[in-house]
Amino acid sequence: MAPSLLLRLRRAGYGCAMRLALLVAVTMAAFAANSLLNRAAVEGGLIDPLGYALIRVGSGAAMLWLLLALRGRGLALRPVPVIGALSLTAYMLGFSLAYLTLGAGLGALILFGVIQVTMFAVAALRGAALGPQRLAGAALAFAGLASLLWPGGGLAVDPAGAALMIVAGIGWAFYTLDGRGAADPLAATAANFAWCLPLVALATLAALPGWPAPGGVALAVIGGALTSGLGYALWYAVLPRIETTTAAVVQLSVPVIAVAAGALLLGEALSWKLVVAGAVVVGGIALAVTAPAAPAGRSRTRG
Repeated sequence: MAPSLLLRLRRAGYGCAMRLALLVAVTMAAFAANSLLNRAAVEGGLIDPLGYALIRVGSGAAMLWLLLALRGRGLALRPVPVIGALSLTAYMLGFSLAYLTLGAGLGALILFGVIQVTMFAVAALRGAALGPQRLAGAALAFAGLASLLWPGGGLAVDPAGAALMIVAGIGWAFYTLDGRGAADPLAATAANFAWCLPLVALATLAALPGWPAPGGVALAVIGGALTSGLGYALWYAVLPRIETTTAAVVQLSVPVIAVAAGALLLGEALSWKLVVAGAVVVGGIALAVTAPAAPAGRSRTRG
């Protein structure tokens, strides 16, 4: 197994370490912004969730195509990125529909908790040497998520919204795993968006959504072109430099950002149950990310 993120940063040298840490932080902020933008547009009645997903994917595909064109390159649609396109579609549709009933912070906590569990499970099935501290961190973070979804405690979680977000989480986990093998992150992300677009369009046309308000379109374009298109290309660029399990746990910082920003910017209520669950999740992240490297000679599966 590759070294932990902190050890990897130390070995990379100060300049490279700071750059990698900054790229990870910017990517996590973009992921949190996606929750806020989607929630503000859909819950605010500015746009239908499927319409939001369609504009988001379309604007993301356009931004990525533009970047490729500026570099003098075309959009390669062959071979078809089956896993990338299907997993991105599952994420986009489940994510948008879930925010009809879930708050930005709550939705992000469910999403990234499911992502972590899925990625750890895949890493274990592929023979990765996880180590006791990393497993303990994952278990602690999962316990925080489970306590959030457990009935009672004054926090009502809509079952349909939670189920849709679980689908989105599984989709994003496989999208992330697929991205670890991307030789050209920008081209791979562009191809995924290009093939995802007709799939989302079919789902949207089947539902016949209403006409969106200009504000909803604007939020969807921002969420597609900036925090999704550019954010996902950046994520694909970062992924080969960190291990699968580290990629899983660092994403659990996103719900904390989303909870705080949702309360500050969208006026979403904070409950003690949500705060405690978030703290437990963060504790699990810290425990897993600071785990020592696996002993030499053990599995080095990249995932």
